[in-house]
Amino acid sequence: MSGNDPHIHVEVNVFHVDAAVRNLMASTFGLAGDLPRVVTTGCGVRVPYAMTSPHPESVTCLACREHARRQHLRFAEEVQRLSRMPGTNISGAEADRAAEGHRDLAKRFSGAED
Repeated sequence: MSGNDPHIHVEVNVFHVDAAVRNLMASTFGLAGDLPRVVTTGCGVRVPYAMTSPHPESVTCLACREHARRQHLRFAEEVQRLSRMPGTNISGAEADRAAEGHRDLAKRFSGAED
């Protein structure tokens, strides 16, 4: 971890599960666990959690932007594939909307304009 890195990164786990679990616990039980102080990023460095963002417009590390783009595209494909499996509890239309949302995020991480 370098204290001189001015970039905003993306966590290696693009979907910020730690923050979501923390928020769920806080809203359900009134408990709030600490978030990690240092996390591994999509580009492989370890930085303070405060130097990460899930928002494409905030991320300045190009390698992290590419990592997030790939992860959102992969997740979009996975959602659509799983929605076609027997026994799934989401409709094709719901899966399409979720996949489109992730493709939109991927596009924003790539910096592509409409």
